[in-house]
Amino acid sequence: MPKRFFAILLVSACLCAPVRAQDAPAPFDGDLQRLAEILGSLHYLRGICGSNEGGKWRNEMQALIDAETPSGDRRARMIAGFNRGYNGFQQTYRTCTPAAMVAIRRYIDEGTKISRDLTARYAN
Repeated sequence: MPKRFFAILLVSACLCAPVRAQDAPAPFDGDLQRLAEILGSLHYLRGICGSNEGGKWRNEMQALIDAETPSGDRRARMIAGFNRGYNGFQQTYRTCTPAAMVAIRRYIDEGTKISRDLTARYAN
């Protein structure tokens, strides 16, 4: 399921990027910021839950930034979202717990939904 989630994510980001001016806020920026926060959360939670994925989720965030090519405030907001997701769980969880596993599943589901919605709404 996570591979499908990120395939959809990257396709939607690539399709959306050329449609607007680079510095202008896009109508989907809120969704992208939420997706960045989810990626940060997954980067931390999957790490403490022994997934052995290394920097996979951070790399997915980098791929999103590379595809979207935000600059200035847009870029800063996306990065801040990722860091907020990571730091929020870092302050709460030191080890993997059943609640952390539930959070992982919920974030994957939410990220998948956001990606699908973005693709449906903004893909040509």
